Amino acid sequence: MTPESMRANWNYPTAIRFGVGRIAELAEACKSLGMKKPLLITDPGLAKLPMIKDAIAATAASGLPTGLFHDIKPNPVGRNVEDGVAAYRRGGHDGVIAFGGGSALDAAKAVAFMAGQSLPLWYFDDNGPGWKDASLPGIAPIVAVPTTAGTGSEVGRASVIVNEATHTKVIVFHPKFQPAIVIEDAALTVGLPPHITAATGMDALAHCLEAYCAPGNHPMADGIALEGMRLIKEHLPLAYADGTDLVARGQMLIAATMGATAFQKGLGAIHSISHPVGAIYDTHHGLTNAVMMPYVLAFNRPAIEVRMTRLAAYLDLPKPSFAAVMEWVLAFRRQLKIPHTLKELGVDGARADEIARMAEADPSTGGNPVKAGAAEMKAMFMNALEGRVPS
Repeated sequence: MTPESMRANWNYPTAIRFGVGRIAELAEACKSLGMKKPLLITDPGLAKLPMIKDAIAATAASGLPTGLFHDIKPNPVGRNVEDGVAAYRRGGHDGVIAFGGGSALDAAKAVAFMAGQSLPLWYFDDNGPGWKDASLPGIAPIVAVPTTAGTGSEVGRASVIVNEATHTKVIVFHPKFQPAIVIEDAALTVGLPPHITAATGMDALAHCLEAYCAPGNHPMADGIALEGMRLIKEHLPLAYADGTDLVARGQMLIAATMGATAFQKGLGAIHSISHPVGAIYDTHHGLTNAVMMPYVLAFNRPAIEVRMTRLAAYLDLPKPSFAAVMEWVLAFRRQLKIPHTLKELGVDGARADEIARMAEADPSTGGNPVKAGAAEMKAMFMNALEGRVPS
């Protein structure tokens, strides 16, 4: 397999242009959606890199004057979205280029959506039916360009935004959050440091794993999640060890997209706990998911034993069983130098009860295969804090 042989176009359901060098099609993609003056939204770090300057220069050379907005936190907050909407309107823009990792993509999608709304952002919380009241005409078209292989936000119908007034991560939802066109160019991910490659890749694994474990009948999501996990098992260590491996980088972009496609079936307590931990302690979302993974798996064991045996067989693990999957997860984390405890992320137990209550109320909780209330969430959180993996 070579980068050239992997080049392809997919629709599932977003139109995805996959392949090294496909960023050259950015201007054409924008034009195909009717954009004449797009706003490129990214994060502050990426905004300083040549790839952003090159993208803006390329679209401008094609007759599309392009603005830039990059005032986005690693865990984007409501104010970032408000400021982005103000920049969009002030510049007279008519479309959004969402360029970057999960934070930039989430913020950019929210800006594109909110550009057409008079109701507040939090009205569209995924916990309620607010999305049905959205005004459709003013929603901006989106071209998404992911530069990390983790969240899969480039194909998602939601954004995770921190409400600073309540210190909660809110999943804001509408079908129009989903970009119309995605450009997945593995060359744009080459500069990603190993520790970020690992953390974002583990985020993709968490998406696939929780989607596969979620109860309910969704065989398409199950199949996508299984193959996503196989790709991650095979290619994340390669991308981590050699950031210039374009095949591994490309396969990880695919796996991240697959995870976000699969989790329409549901997520679970990994995300339920990671969301409040990230909102309160400002931890990296993918890294927090990676730390939480074995503790939640152990809690869910009674409901997922059979599924884990199937997963182990698909991943070609020795002696397929729940234990085989757990051993692989723990070893995989060690290989990628993922911390074993939340303490190593700077988290303490001072707000354990608050985190447990927030986790219980998180929209992801409904997809956990074993019912978990605040008491159970606190127990998993404390286990992750101290490094206790129940047998």
